[in-house]
Amino acid sequence: MTWFQEWIEFLNVNLPLIVDLTVEHVALVGLAILVAILIGVPLGIYLTTNEYLASTILQAASIMMTIPSIALFGVMIPLLSIINKGIGFVPAFIALVLYSQLPIIRNTYTAIKNVDPGVRDAAIGLGMKTVQRLFRVEIPNAMPVIMAGIRTAVVMNIGIGVIAAFIGAGGLGVMIVQGIVRTDQYLIVTGSIAVSLLAIIADVLLGSVQKWLTPKGLETNS
Repeated sequence: MTWFQEWIEFLNVNLPLIVDLTVEHVALVGLAILVAILIGVPLGIYLTTNEYLASTILQAASIMMTIPSIALFGVMIPLLSIINKGIGFVPAFIALVLYSQLPIIRNTYTAIKNVDPGVRDAAIGLGMKTVQRLFRVEIPNAMPVIMAGIRTAVVMNIGIGVIAAFIGAGGLGVMIVQGIVRTDQYLIVTGSIAVSLLAIIADVLLGSVQKWLTPKGLETNS
């Protein structure tokens, strides 16, 4: 029996486990991204009205991105142990939310700031109030760039979520970690391919959502 045939047999036997770990991974990343969007998009919009705060927040988010994920997990373990949440879902969730902030905030801020001044002036000329202009003109025109930031955050967090297995957060990283510990190439290959496919599928789906949300007049430029 060839290596490939043995691997296929391994997949057949362990399919329920692969599905369960995939669901765990999607749940962790999906919830973290949802919360990150609820924080990052409004914050990015607000920062367009405060340049000093924008510089500070973006620098802080950039610094956060430079911290290795395993180091961040290590810092949070003793802090969250105070409330008995030092390992598992909670520290992984917090880390993913923090890592998502830079692409989401930066892209939202940049997109709103770079809306065509002529379009903004036209909206003002039509008598739109600030809130009306934001939701009817600025956000729709900025949506392609905002969605690009969200896509970046999702793909990045799918990868970072693998490392979260080291602190008991579950997900597809469990297969890779166990494969390394056991020197089991089937576990390592299966986990790696599953994570890669998940990232590709997520990016393609979000690309479709981005296209759907992009105003018709901007499709040729996005």
